[in-house]
Amino acid sequence: METSLPVALSGQIAMEKRLETLAHNLANVRTVGFRAEEVRFEELLSRTAPDPVAFVTEGETYLSNKSGALTQTGNPLDLAVRGEAFFAYQGQNGLIYTRDGRMEVTPEGTLQTLTGRPLVDSGGAPLQIDPAGGPIVVSAGGMIHQNGQQVGAIGLFRIPQGANLSRADTSGVRSDRPGVPVVEFTSDSVVQGYVEEANVNPIMEMTRLITLQRAFESAAKVVDTNDQSLSEAIRTLGASS
Repeated sequence: METSLPVALSGQIAMEKRLETLAHNLANVRTVGFRAEEVRFEELLSRTAPDPVAFVTEGETYLSNKSGALTQTGNPLDLAVRGEAFFAYQGQNGLIYTRDGRMEVTPEGTLQTLTGRPLVDSGGAPLQIDPAGGPIVVSAGGMIHQNGQQVGAIGLFRIPQGANLSRADTSGVRSDRPGVPVVEFTSDSVVQGYVEEANVNPIMEMTRLITLQRAFESAAKVVDTNDQSLSEAIRTLGASS
């Protein structure tokens, strides 16, 4: 049984998927709080041929939970998380978790994302402040103060290990398991006046992109060579018969 062609094709399919994720990551390198996409591949072993043949799966994408760099903006409505927790806002079908802590205040005093979604406290309730109550100060524990008075607390949530994450909006994620509110701010804390950059290393991603493009071209040559060999064999056998 001829195996080089299906093996090369399986490699091309896997590499094409990885190329798509790398291109998507590079396109969002300036997106605040963006989580890079990675691909997890597995080996499939076929024993239908006389000798075992290894194929690669198409790959399963997942979102990287590595932290991005924190950049100071000086804007009191810009928040970032130090640690692994997430902010949360109300989506159309439940909470959306995000590392993009840029806020704005509506005339009614609702704290919301730049896309107009209400940020929530640890209980999942929308956050409200007095729009005329003066500047807000946010502590490391997420406590919101105006004029020295506590007026609310921004919720931080830890997503359970093993939860499946899917992308929501640009920087938000959905989880198939509800996030657990953070109550001890030793490993996770809020930093006011900062934003978290995308957790994408553009130099590393470009290097991976170039390497994958070359590997894809090599696999394409294998496919072409195999196709030419099969065509030549058919012509030869046809002529001899």
